[in-house]
Amino acid sequence: MNNLKGLLRIRIKRGVNLAIRDLNTSDPYIIIRMGKQKVKTRIMERDVNPVWNEDLTLFVYNTNLPIKLEVYDHDFFSTDDKMGDAEFDIQPFLEGLKKNLKNVPSGTIINRIKPTKSNWLAEESYITWRNNVVVQDLCLRLRNVECGEVEIELHWIDVPGCKLV
Repeated sequence: MNNLKGLLRIRIKRGVNLAIRDLNTSDPYIIIRMGKQKVKTRIMERDVNPVWNEDLTLFVYNTNLPIKLEVYDHDFFSTDDKMGDAEFDIQPFLEGLKKNLKNVPSGTIINRIKPTKSNWLAEESYITWRNNVVVQDLCLRLRNVECGEVEIELHWIDVPGCKLV
């Protein structure tokens, strides 16, 4: 397993008010990168408010690496257009995973992360204990673009024989 800590499942929930890159619309898709890994959503045709509800999974070897999210507009006859990007840190989420939450009621907020200029949050992010798992909801404001946000949800998957700590 070579230092594998576990798996990070990122649910790409939806995009909000994404930039227009075609005639009155866009065909967005998202690429997530962590280190050398790269995973991608399906293309949502003609939609600047797409609902993906799609799960992407990363192998986590180094918990200190930032995760990069990039939004693109798919084009058939030219290079795909950038529609913004964001970066997020999983350290607060991982700290929540280390807590003993066995007797905590579902829906309990473990931690709140306030938006700052360096974390690209569009609104406060909550790490919660939900249905016996730790979940973090994030709404990321896209940078290097005129508008757009992406809502995601983080889940951790333990791998037998691997340790997060």
